Amino acid sequence: MRIAEEMGVEAEIVLYQKNPPNDERLRWILDHLEDPITQLVRRDAVFAKLSLSDSDVVTADQIVMVLTKYPKLMQRPVVTTSSVAIIGRPKDRITKLLSGTLQIDRSLLGCE
Repeated sequence: MRIAEEMGVEAEIVLYQKNPPNDERLRWILDHLEDPITQLVRRDAVFAKLSLSDSDVVTADQIVMVLTKYPKLMQRPVVTTSSVAIIGRPKDRITKLLSGTLQIDRSLLGCE
């Protein structure tokens, strides 16, 4: 990830389409996601082609089930630290997270 490199931050890049996260990793991401969990699912042409609707991805269990079956629907990029996960859009959120200036709403985190 170019942003991490530019900031001198060591990062591990995981290409989720080639190496989809397992149930455990998805649950960790959802539990630590700073964004509303429903935003982890892309609502694109694939979502529509699969005849999915917003009601199919309301709960963590539903999201894990859908993303395990259809990993292409996972929003990208997802950036994680040891304690938080974010959807890296817009890209300036990645810079803020890695620099420690992103305001984290702890009430959204499932771990608190």
